[in-house]
Amino acid sequence: MPDQETETSNRARLPLAGVTVVDFGQYIAGPAVAMILGDLGATVVHIDPPAGPLWDNPANAILNRNKTIVSIDLKTDGGRAEAQALIDHADIVVENFRPGVLTRLGIDFVELRTKRPELITVSIPGFASNDELRRDWRAFETVIAASSGVFTDMGLNRVLMGINPSFSPLPLASAYGTMLAASATVLALQARERTGHGDHIEVPLASAVMEGLSYNSIKVDEYPVRYQTQREQEIERRRSEGLPMDMSYDDLQEFLDPFYRSYRCSDGGMFYVVCPSHKNHAKRCLLTLGIYDELVGEGLREEEDTYLPVSEWSSDVSLGVYPLPKFWADKIATRMKDIFLTKTSVEWERIFGEGLFPGAPQRWLKEWIADDHAKAAGLMIEVDDPVIGRMTQPGPMAWLQESGEAMLAPQPRKWTTFKEALATVSRVERPKLPAPITGTPGGWLDGVKVLDLCNVIAGPHSVAYLARFGAEVIKIDPAKPLYDCWNTVIFGMSHMRGKQSALLNIGSPDGRVVFEDLVRSVDVVVWNATDRQVTAMGLDAEGLKALNPRAIFCQLDCFGGVRKGPRTDYLGYDDLVQAATGIMLRFGGSMDTPEEHAHVGTIDVMCGFGAALGVAAALYQRSRTGVVGRPRTSLSALTGLAQIPFCYDYEGRQPFDEPAGRETKGYDALSRLYETASGDYLLLSASEADLPRFGQVEGLSGLLSMARSDREAYLATAFLTAPAEVWQHKLVQADIGVSLCENLEAIRSRSARVADGEPGTERGSYSFSIFPEHPSGRSVTQLDPFAVRPSVGKVTSLAPAEKYGASTRPVLKSLNYTDAEIDRLIASGTVSESWSTEYLPS
Repeated sequence: MPDQETETSNRARLPLAGVTVVDFGQYIAGPAVAMILGDLGATVVHIDPPAGPLWDNPANAILNRNKTIVSIDLKTDGGRAEAQALIDHADIVVENFRPGVLTRLGIDFVELRTKRPELITVSIPGFASNDELRRDWRAFETVIAASSGVFTDMGLNRVLMGINPSFSPLPLASAYGTMLAASATVLALQARERTGHGDHIEVPLASAVMEGLSYNSIKVDEYPVRYQTQREQEIERRRSEGLPMDMSYDDLQEFLDPFYRSYRCSDGGMFYVVCPSHKNHAKRCLLTLGIYDELVGEGLREEEDTYLPVSEWSSDVSLGVYPLPKFWADKIATRMKDIFLTKTSVEWERIFGEGLFPGAPQRWLKEWIADDHAKAAGLMIEVDDPVIGRMTQPGPMAWLQESGEAMLAPQPRKWTTFKEALATVSRVERPKLPAPITGTPGGWLDGVKVLDLCNVIAGPHSVAYLARFGAEVIKIDPAKPLYDCWNTVIFGMSHMRGKQSALLNIGSPDGRVVFEDLVRSVDVVVWNATDRQVTAMGLDAEGLKALNPRAIFCQLDCFGGVRKGPRTDYLGYDDLVQAATGIMLRFGGSMDTPEEHAHVGTIDVMCGFGAALGVAAALYQRSRTGVVGRPRTSLSALTGLAQIPFCYDYEGRQPFDEPAGRETKGYDALSRLYETASGDYLLLSASEADLPRFGQVEGLSGLLSMARSDREAYLATAFLTAPAEVWQHKLVQADIGVSLCENLEAIRSRSARVADGEPGTERGSYSFSIFPEHPSGRSVTQLDPFAVRPSVGKVTSLAPAEKYGASTRPVLKSLNYTDAEIDRLIASGTVSESWSTEYLPS
């Protein structure tokens, strides 16, 4: 074990060394933001009320690592004076109460920033401070989820099974809010190095979870039928014919694509295959399974150009396209089922990983926490907590390659006195800042140029997020696409906003020259790729240094950690990492019934914000020290945050029996889903401490005398006596946590306006823009870039996604290529100006 002096020296190399944070946060989001800043090297003092933390959970040991904890009573003059003394030494102050609560306790962020404009203050309320309807609600995690459409239409399976709404214990609002707020905080910190200005940042959790669901809430008019899955078509059929949603789990499996489903193996475990949409993955899979040739012999085709309208294909099917027609889906799945029964799930994992196509065994969270790869890679780490003892915790969410090792040995939480805490922050050498610039500081990333080499969701989403703060982005895709248009164009409508799109074959000799010119022209390069791919492309540390010594290279992958693990170079996607880390088994409830956690991009978007955090930390480090870092994150690293209420282990831990499965309605009688007389559902979120409040609610006062075992039946009967809106009004009036179970379509409908060039930050907790003249030729409605709300930095409303390749020529001209040279590159296939005639191939 390293000694204290060595650990201190290692932490001094971390990018946020010298930054001081005061953390007033409770529950998850606030403490998690401060935890991430502490992991990255900041000195953090966490303030608890005299009675201790408001959330009693072992996860507090994770959330408060690398922190000094001090008890302060903000309801007293002495306590407020102590808090103010700590803030006087802070660069960043974090809180996540309802709007106005901390101000009423005497900590006024406006006043603090008036005295110290360089201070960065961060508020993470449940609902936006400008949301007049909801801002004062008791915004617990499940209340935010229900209000934001998380529990309704929760996955195609649940809708078809008639389980709607459906409950999930994953704290998605807090997880997305954490990554948005942490990345925004460090972006503001690096901007302060240039402008001298701090900022006040608000990140409402309701808005954050909407950003997490942005790929699910988009509406595209006249959506082509070729992109509808079998399950989507079945939902539409049943609704149009007035049929019930009553499918069984087993029946539903036959509506899944063969390259996007679980298969039983010889050990009884399930193996999840995720090989759709890619030009090579499905073919590699079938070749390895030994059935490719016979399927081709039976008529399976690989269409040369799947970006043509389907009416122009030579066949009704093409391998590498999602979704496949039902005839071919059934034929392929039937054969794959038999083959998977010949080996264990772990054997298949090695075969898929080494064969360079994605698949993973279904694992329980407990198995993932103890997994050899998770521990070897630093995705799970050991911490000697003073209360719990030796504890396995999630590793860092994002790190810089040159200093990440220091993040694998965090200091356990430490309780101390106010005087000791003050001495701790007083010893930190404060960073010297430039004099504040006059005029409007602009966006946090004004003048920063980013080259985006990413695909699917996590990587490109991270760069789209940077664009809203002023970054200039060039997105490079292959001259001939590797992914089908379901994957590129549909997802791209969200993550291509605000970007220039160029199509370039970077593997050809001429393409390599253009690529190197682009790398020399930018400040940041982002790529979701494995180490093997990065080295092959010459973007490893030495290769990039030779091209552009000041460029920051940010890498995302599926299974990567600070250290190399046995499966680091295995390929994977969001759903695959859900399988590997226990999320799918938790959602489904058993090894026999795994289900992908509802909503597209559940972990992807979180990981995208993690990459943005890494880029921000590297920009800050470069401005402070001149050291050019290589930020990294992975989908696997972010699953720890998504599961943080139960992602830990230690001797004597309670059984891993947290809510799981499709029949789960909540945690207990006081915190669960209830049907009402209107047929709508309410999400009640209360605790034992709230029982006296029920005495104020007409029709529920009998709960006070009810035995604990009888509460659920009593409440279920009571809620059926009045409509959901009536109960919500009564419970809100009594200050009890509650929300209607909203759906995304209704939220979008009442929160949308015709695009007006504004980012939506002034429009409450929910905001959408309608683009009637979208470049696709269709009317498109999509979420605004509105969850991060600075008071100083500018947020830009991003332009709609242009057609892939629309900026190929302008990008090359910006590199001083002539029209004649560009024409030659197009003729040779080195570059392209389009993949298809239609924006969205029909």
